[in-house]
Amino acid sequence: MGTYILKRIMTIIPIFLLAAFLTFGMIHLSPVDPAEAYLAARHIQPTDELLAQKRQELGLNQPLLVQYVNSVIQIFQLDFGESYVTNKPVWEEVSSRIPATIQLTLGSLIIAILVSIPLGFLAGIKKNRGIDHFSRFLSFFGASIPSFWFGYLLIFFFSVKLDLFPVEGIGTWEHLVLPSITLALPLIALYIRLLRASVLENLQEPYVLFARTRGIHEKNIMGKHVLRMAVSPMITGLGMNLGKLMTGTIIVEEVFSWPGFGRYFIEAIFNRDIPVIQCYVLLAAGLFLISNLIVDLIHMYIDPRISRKGRQFQ
Repeated sequence: MGTYILKRIMTIIPIFLLAAFLTFGMIHLSPVDPAEAYLAARHIQPTDELLAQKRQELGLNQPLLVQYVNSVIQIFQLDFGESYVTNKPVWEEVSSRIPATIQLTLGSLIIAILVSIPLGFLAGIKKNRGIDHFSRFLSFFGASIPSFWFGYLLIFFFSVKLDLFPVEGIGTWEHLVLPSITLALPLIALYIRLLRASVLENLQEPYVLFARTRGIHEKNIMGKHVLRMAVSPMITGLGMNLGKLMTGTIIVEEVFSWPGFGRYFIEAIFNRDIPVIQCYVLLAAGLFLISNLIVDLIHMYIDPRISRKGRQFQ
């Protein structure tokens, strides 16, 4: 098992290097000159002399291979350069905003798990009953309504009309409720469908029939066996969405004026702040790879057959 985990970790490195190469290539293939973008962000009129000087400072006059190698070395040192707007280290700016995004991500994940697991499980074991119809309606509603519109609806009813929660900002748990619900709704819609379908599939498996034949109580069959096996696709969905959540909270952070990483990324796009954009893309890739590794390890714990298959292929 340890060898399998080590091999999975080692596969992350070349994939991340490929992501860094693609990001580096897109930046250099872009019609936007990094030196010109820097001067524009600082509201400096670009001249040929200033452009040449800035290209020299940014190392843009070096061969592309040298620039790429230097970029990779700096990335592994968490050095993404300096922001064109604030002239501060990008990682310093990002690390000060990541906690707010993590807080929002964890809040939405907790809500999504607490709502989707019981609803999806009950919808599967009580097919075509009231709870199943309600779960399907909620999943269709969550999948179809745009996040920004749902966020504004929550603000209108719970902040403007009822004055229960703050409209914007961060600081207390009341600030976290509405943006977390807004971010969690699409996840709830997805996880309910995944869990319901998985429960229905597992109910047809032979081990359920054998357990009933042996006289095992129905609650034990459902709770200890069916739910444990059915939750596997949902865990996969969590792994696929964790990195996306961490770096994809842009709309929600804008709607609720949440001072997180996503809002900072939007500002970087408008300012053509290339080091910040590069940091965002690579951080998204890294989070996606790490979250999928964590999901694989959780799957090995839930289903020991995966660990045995991993040893067979070593």
